[in-house]
Amino acid sequence: MKKGIKTIILALTLLSCTNKKMDEVITTASTTTTQSGDSSAPLTYLALGDSYTIGESVAPEVSFPYELSARLHAKYSTGTPTIVARTGWTTADLISAINRITLNKTYGIVTLLIGVNNQYQYQDIALYRTQFAQLLNTAINFAGGNKKHVFVLSIPDWSVTPYAAASGRDIAQIATEIDQYNAINKEQSLQAGVNYTDITPISRMATTDPGLIAADGLHPSPTMYSLWVSKMLDQVLAGVADVK
Repeated sequence: MKKGIKTIILALTLLSCTNKKMDEVITTASTTTTQSGDSSAPLTYLALGDSYTIGESVAPEVSFPYELSARLHAKYSTGTPTIVARTGWTTADLISAINRITLNKTYGIVTLLIGVNNQYQYQDIALYRTQFAQLLNTAINFAGGNKKHVFVLSIPDWSVTPYAAASGRDIAQIATEIDQYNAINKEQSLQAGVNYTDITPISRMATTDPGLIAADGLHPSPTMYSLWVSKMLDQVLAGVADVK
């Protein structure tokens, strides 16, 4: 791996949308080095999001940013992804966090997955439209203006989870609202010219495959994260083909 690439995992004490206090993720910094003979191109990675990005209820190394980084490592020197995400974050929370911290000016890959907590908290969907557009522009800026290096993921449908079934909320309404939110992030992503991966159908496979849900009954399992990465990997490789 390329010497001198510093990576920071940015996360604090987590509070999930189930209102359960989660373990603290320690903020760390590490420097990765290139082994002798390693000629792979350096590719830094910034992941922006919420619980789906940090991998709530699973080990960090099986979250989708870590797995994506690992699967890119055959061709690129990816190191550890920089993650700005926290369970329970809305678009407003992510914007606020980005404004409070110091990040590298540009990254080789930027992923963005945000919005489930806007829906969960009954927020005005018009606010999501405005704030997602702001975050999308921020992601593009972090990618140095290279839209091919920005990858948006759709919001998973939590209506299929055991937590939703026990919540007393209207399951059909949750699914409808998730679709409405995804219509916005897809439209804005395509208009902006960035990459878009619809992982919502994968999340809905949990209806018949409980192994896709983590032990908390709400968040994705490592198996589901792996399916997300498999779906987006070719698109990511094509997007960063200009990195030499």
